[in-house]
Amino acid sequence: MLQGYLPQLLEGALLTLQLAVSALIAGLLFTIIGAFLLDSRYSPIRYVTFGFTTLIRGLPELLVLFTVYFGGEIVLYKIFQQPIEVSNYWAGVLALAIIFGAYGAQVFQQALHSIPYGQTEAAHALGLSTWQCYRIIILPQAWRQALPSLGNLTLILIKDTALVSLIGLTDLMSRAQAAASQTQKPFTFYFAVAIIYLVLTSVVEIMLHQAERRANRHLRKAQ
Repeated sequence: MLQGYLPQLLEGALLTLQLAVSALIAGLLFTIIGAFLLDSRYSPIRYVTFGFTTLIRGLPELLVLFTVYFGGEIVLYKIFQQPIEVSNYWAGVLALAIIFGAYGAQVFQQALHSIPYGQTEAAHALGLSTWQCYRIIILPQAWRQALPSLGNLTLILIKDTALVSLIGLTDLMSRAQAAASQTQKPFTFYFAVAIIYLVLTSVVEIMLHQAERRANRHLRKAQ
């Protein structure tokens, strides 16, 4: 029975993977921007960013998803004065990226704070600009410090993709729900989905482990 629906499940898995990758790329961008805004020299920017990230971290992921999807349609209607349908795929990407960025911004901010300020002063003494200092010295070290926590957020993001089926996206979970409804065999298909998610997260964990080893390779050589 499962073989007949396997192509549909694999198509759903591919869409889920695309959703996760898109949300991860956008989430990392939000993470870096948010971390620098949290350290802005202008207190209103710091307060607004801190308040927004705190709000997102305090809300259930499902509520954030519904707010982006249904709220996006309201905002677009107010702007263009006509109904505009919001893509459930891009609404899912944006919602997951916002959630990732809200947590990731504070993680990356702490990683930036872990770099001794003396390194910045030494870089300026060598004639490096502020941008060169961040690009060559600060960001690589902050990335290494933040990578384990960002890896955990990545795994959570992959699992949260299952929520997007609730706004009509035909992802892996949605395909499994349809197959379970047609065959009256929910355990079979949900168990198959669990296996697929386990495979995805296991592959990502291996990739994250390799990324951590690569980021720390110079530390092993120094020992």
